[in-house]
Amino acid sequence: MATQIFVNLAVKDLDRSVAFFTQLGYTFNPQFTNEKATCMIISDTIYVMLLTEPFFQTFTKKEIVDAHKALECSLALSVDSKDAVNEMVDKAIAAGATIPNPATDHGFMYQHSFEDLDGHHWEFMWMDPKGMPEHLG
Repeated sequence: MATQIFVNLAVKDLDRSVAFFTQLGYTFNPQFTNEKATCMIISDTIYVMLLTEPFFQTFTKKEIVDAHKALECSLALSVDSKDAVNEMVDKAIAAGATIPNPATDHGFMYQHSFEDLDGHHWEFMWMDPKGMPEHLG
């Protein structure tokens, strides 16, 4: 069985977050959905658990980061083309996302990011493996 990843994100309003990500084209697993959480399907092996802040807090004694004020992580996902990068960011903007930085084009790699309704940083990128330099940096 392939390794799966389940990224857990705290959200203030679960229904609002589900509506936002639905507009980006994502679906949710009803078996792992209730009033406290849902499982957003990114791919066959990548999932994002959107957890209400009180439920998320039950998993840690640490303070939950306010992603509008601090960056806890950057979620980077690959897509098939530069156009697909722009389409995802455009959908996110239409759904209420904000843009922290302009798109970056390195020739072999193109990336653009947005912050979702809770301030979580999402990066979409396309990379041309044929155009990659031998050494990055």
